[in-house]
Amino acid sequence: MIKYSFDRIFKARGIARPFSFLKKHGFSDNFASRLKNNRVSRLNLHHLEKLCLVLRCTPNDIMEWKPSDTTGIDAEHPLNLIKRPDQKVDMVKTINSIPLGQLEEIEKLINERIGKGE
Repeated sequence: MIKYSFDRIFKARGIARPFSFLKKHGFSDNFASRLKNNRVSRLNLHHLEKLCLVLRCTPNDIMEWKPSDTTGIDAEHPLNLIKRPDQKVDMVKTINSIPLGQLEEIEKLINERIGKGE
């Protein structure tokens, strides 16, 4: 089943208060509340595009696919691109546990990856 996973993108973007963030970016109270509580079963393309713009992501970043036990597709199927691992990673906890010297190395790698260099 394909479903939306808004918590994942909010955490990845460091958005602690999704409702306030969405309101600030022009979404209605009702829509912001439904999104924050992951009670959205469908989005019109206008809202999907606006979300992708403000969250700096693609639709694949806010969707995930969980195959049913009877789904028989090969490992090369494109749907596997939006399949998420079962384990959740707490990036803040992970980053806080890394020694400072290694954090500087990681920051350098990230900056190189996104093209900022030094």
